[in-house]
Amino acid sequence: MMERLPAGSRIAVIRLRSLGDCVLTTPALHLLKSHRADLRIAVVVEDRFRAVFEGNPDVEEILPPRAAAILRWRSRLALNLHGGTRSMALTAGSGAAMRAGFAHHRFSFLYSARIPRAQEILGEERPVHTAEHIASAMFWMGVPRTEIPRAKLAATKIPEFVRGGYAVLHPFASAADKTWPASNFCAVAMHLRRACDLEPVFVAGPDDDAGAFEGFRVWRGAPLGELKSLMARAQIFIGNDSGPAHIAAAFGVPVVAIFGSSNAVTWAPWKTESRVLKSGKGIGGVEINDAITAIEVLRGVHAHPEPRG
Repeated sequence: MMERLPAGSRIAVIRLRSLGDCVLTTPALHLLKSHRADLRIAVVVEDRFRAVFEGNPDVEEILPPRAAAILRWRSRLALNLHGGTRSMALTAGSGAAMRAGFAHHRFSFLYSARIPRAQEILGEERPVHTAEHIASAMFWMGVPRTEIPRAKLAATKIPEFVRGGYAVLHPFASAADKTWPASNFCAVAMHLRRACDLEPVFVAGPDDDAGAFEGFRVWRGAPLGELKSLMARAQIFIGNDSGPAHIAAAFGVPVVAIFGSSNAVTWAPWKTESRVLKSGKGIGGVEINDAITAIEVLRGVHAHPEPRG
C-alpha cells in the first residue's frame, strides 16, 4: 500500500475516540510519518480529544468527524482505526480511492483493503497491547517492521502552581469495578506528601465527585491541553486504568496502574517504568501497601530531575 501512494499523498486517519485509544494511536502515526515524511496526515477525531494530537509534528490537520470536512481534505487513503458504525460511514463517504481498516470491523466490506489480525501481522500468537495492535496496521501497509515507539504527545504550558515536585493521582474510572476506593487513594496521597515530599494533585472530570479529596489539591475539568502539561512534569502517576494513565506514560512518567476488570496486557502503561496492580478479588483486593511499595520501587529506579514535554 505504501508503494501505491504517490509522493505528497493525503491520508485521513479516522480515530474518533476515546482518550486512551487516541494516545495509543500516536506511535503508529509516528511510524508512518518516519517512513514516508512526504505523506500529509490528518486525524479525524471528536473535539473533546483533539488536544491529544495538537502540537504533534506527525499530524498536519485535525479534522472534525464530519463528512464535508473529510471530503475537503481530499485524502488518497482513508484509514479507519476506530471501526464503529459512524467511522464506517465517514470512511465510505471520504472520497478516498483507497479505504483501509481491520478485517474484523463490522461492514468491513466497505474497505478496499482489509487489514488482518495483529497476531498474523506480527507473527506471534499472543495477546497484544493496544499500541501493538494499531501499529501492526502500519507494518501491514508497508512500513518496515521496527520497534514500536512510546506514545507521542506535546506539552508546552507549565502549570502556574508548580514550584516543587508533585504526583498526579486519578481516582476515577468508567465503571465501579475499575475504581479503587477513594479512601485508598487518600492514604496513598498522604504517604506521597509525608514520606516522599511530593504534593499530591488529584485530577477529576467536570462530572466526577471529588468530595473525598477535599484535603488535597484537585484539578477539576481542566482542558486536555493543560492536563498534558500537568502530567508531563509529574514525578509519578497513580491511578485506575483510564486515559490519564496513558498520557502519563507518553511523557515517560513512572506509572502505578490499578486494574480491576480491564485486560492488563492490552491496556498496561506503554513504554514507561510502571507497576500494574491487580487482584483476583477484584480491584478492591489491591491493598494500600501494594501501591505504596510500587511507588517506592519506581522512585528508586526512575528519576526525572528535569521537566519533560
